[in-house]
Amino acid sequence: MANIAKQAANGFLSLGSLVFVITSLFLFIGKNLFISGWTADQANITPLRWVSATVVPVIVVSWGHGRKSLSTSGALLALIVGFCLTLAHYSFFLCLLAFFITSSKATKYKQEMKAQVEEDFKEGGQRNWLQVLCNGGMAFELSLLYLLDIGSSDLPVDFRHQYRASWLGMAVLGAISCCNGDTWASELGSVLAKGDPFLITTFQKVPRGTNGGVTPVGLLSSVFGGLVIGFAYFVGIMMSAASMDREIAPNQLLVILVG
Repeated sequence: MANIAKQAANGFLSLGSLVFVITSLFLFIGKNLFISGWTADQANITPLRWVSATVVPVIVVSWGHGRKSLSTSGALLALIVGFCLTLAHYSFFLCLLAFFITSSKATKYKQEMKAQVEEDFKEGGQRNWLQVLCNGGMAFELSLLYLLDIGSSDLPVDFRHQYRASWLGMAVLGAISCCNGDTWASELGSVLAKGDPFLITTFQKVPRGTNGGVTPVGLLSSVFGGLVIGFAYFVGIMMSAASMDREIAPNQLLVILVG
């Protein structure tokens, strides 16, 4: 029965991915025919960018589903989230990818210990559509605003020359950093901390696994989790932003600290 269910889930995801790719193709054709045209001075999204925004999320989501980090419903929603973030800015996609990989690793770290202290523990930490929505929903909305306001453009953080693009980019970075920091704190702090956590409001000690409980190790893990996302954003800028834009922008290393 387990093998049949697994095959059915894989088949459903494959079908969903195929529909996603076909829909993306027709959207691109329709967009260029009726909205922006085909000439270089009218097209603000290149065919290569659209293809990468379609294919790369399919590859990543299929990998995550195969490793049981995503449920079928979570994988299908992640396709849409990944598509919009990749289309808006490559740094957005790298932040999402860094969050997905590192948080999945943190969730699976010392699972046997977590099973003893967490009432709602689920082996493998498989994320369903609701968890994907909670973690990626804000970044998804902000990436849509970025596409509507700025377009598909890999701009560095420069509040003097690219104000709207910069604050939207920092908002996406903050949203994903917050999710990653929270995941690192809860998943690593619960198993690495020596003592019991305490409530940050009253400093009263509580059992491990209690919602709202924090530890110094968990807080430090949260900081590093945010810095990882900041570094991913920085790498995206260095890889995709135009050299002319980077030259007039402030030092982009500061972006890492924003995470």
